Amino acid sequence: MSLRELARVVQTSEVTVRRDVRALEAEGLLDRRHGGAVLPGGFTRESGFPQKSHLATAEKTAIADLAASFVEEGEAIVVGAGTTTQELARRLARVPGLTVVTNSLLVAQALAHANRVEVVMTGGTLRGSNYALVGSGAEQSLQGLRVSKAFLSGSGLTAERGLSTSNMLSASVDRALVQAAAEVVVLADHSKLGTDTMFQTVPTDVITRLVTDESPGHDDRAATELQALADQGVQIAVAGSSGGGAANSSGTPGASGGEPVARQQRRDVPLPGPRRQVPGAGAGLRPASALGEQNGGVERARVADLRRR
Repeated sequence: MSLRELARVVQTSEVTVRRDVRALEAEGLLDRRHGGAVLPGGFTRESGFPQKSHLATAEKTAIADLAASFVEEGEAIVVGAGTTTQELARRLARVPGLTVVTNSLLVAQALAHANRVEVVMTGGTLRGSNYALVGSGAEQSLQGLRVSKAFLSGSGLTAERGLSTSNMLSASVDRALVQAAAEVVVLADHSKLGTDTMFQTVPTDVITRLVTDESPGHDDRAATELQALADQGVQIAVAGSSGGGAANSSGTPGASGGEPVARQQRRDVPLPGPRRQVPGAGAGLRPASALGEQNGGVERARVADLRRR
């Protein structure tokens, strides 16, 4: 509906309606368009934080446990916004010497009392629906930044388009986070596999690793998408959705006496070939999966052939 029509229906001014529409969009209840608003749905649908925080909690816990095992002492990383990355941040509080750059208030809050972790926040405008800083201020504060890894989540992940989200501002900041990192790690539970949303954030050929959970046996879509992602060179790490992975959220040591149980359950799908350098990577930083340039042409030709099919 147009703002003019909305103002007529509710018998108020367009200025008031415009303010109310902005507030409703922040809660994920509608999407603003030029001169009006539409109901969320299809490619534009996005739930607010209260709804997302109660979805797939066991899966997010298992994914966060496993993702934390890829972070080493003294690293500098970026962590994007999301409920899964919030779970990851709670585990990163135990990693000494870590520097975390984030645009998420939830991630920063989870690390606020971690004495051995330095937290650097971007600038930007607060987006209330997911407690993230977005806009030109956030993007400009990331210029010139260089870190080893980026941990991101999103609304959907497909082998064809990579990671995507439903909000343009969030997508733009996520792209800036990716440009700052030598490796890109995507955190996505099985329900997001095969789901495509409006704005692409990370193309498949830039994703170094996917950390996900074990999908139900009847979920053919997730299994197919995982295989397609692996065929394009994405390393797949699958966390157990039951047992140690979900039960170990408190950090209880596993059978080995020091490693989380989820780390012991990790299952990596082997790379089929070399991965290309992440755009903008410095001379001293490269993705861990890069295996050399000698077979690069063969790999690109094979991927192009797969896409044509």
